[in-house]
Amino acid sequence: MATQVQLDTLCINTIRTLSMDAIQQANSGHPGTPMAMAPVVYCLWQRFLRFDPAHPIWPNRDRFVLSAGHASMLLYSLLHLCGVKAVNPKYEVLGELSVKLDDIKRFRQLDSQCPGHNVRSLSPPLPRPRRPGRSDVSPPVTGRVGQ
Repeated sequence: MATQVQLDTLCINTIRTLSMDAIQQANSGHPGTPMAMAPVVYCLWQRFLRFDPAHPIWPNRDRFVLSAGHASMLLYSLLHLCGVKAVNPKYEVLGELSVKLDDIKRFRQLDSQCPGHNVRSLSPPLPRPRRPGRSDVSPPVTGRVGQ
């Protein structure tokens, strides 16, 4: 039977591996931030954030805002591995994952649900500026205002 430390290490390494593989597949970007920040983000999501992956629009949930574009794959990995459910534009929870493995396989590709810098996404916890490339409002501010 695995100890808690072994289980935590396996989870962190799974986040790292999924992030590295997606970045390598895209042949674009670099895995430095996901590799370095995986333990920190894992600890936050496991021990501190209050959220329910089955109910991503729960009003009392904690919001995780990540503004570093280099860490976008880290966030996609977490959303996928935690099983966060998708939400439609009317904020109705759908029965499917917000970030599917096939979406991750298309990371940084044209029309992907997982762009390299979280400019837009259908995943509920992600910041959503009104139009790609908008520079007058930063993604974290937009994410907070939108909540």
